[in-house]
Amino acid sequence: MATVQECRQALDDLAKRLAANAEDARKRINLDRTLACRITDLGAAFHGRLSGGQLLDIDEGDDPSAKIALSTTSDDLVALVRGELDFARALGARRVSISASPFDLLKLRKLL
Repeated sequence: MATVQECRQALDDLAKRLAANAEDARKRINLDRTLACRITDLGAAFHGRLSGGQLLDIDEGDDPSAKIALSTTSDDLVALVRGELDFARALGARRVSISASPFDLLKLRKLL
């Protein structure tokens, strides 16, 4: 099981990758939404904002009113960010769940 700090590092790494490719990401998905990432096996959560193809303002704690919520285990989060776990397969196998409006889900699909 990954630690809370490893999950935080994974989200920071993801934010850096998105920032490095923000121009391309912005062309594919231009959302400004609050985001919550819930780590089910640790009982921990992080929240931030998806804006302009970037993941911004990551902080500890849940955001119950987040427009997009992702739930997964700590190991799966780390594996997803490292590219060791395919997101679509993880979603299909219910190792990851996403709660968002149908419109947002369609937009997010473009990132996969």
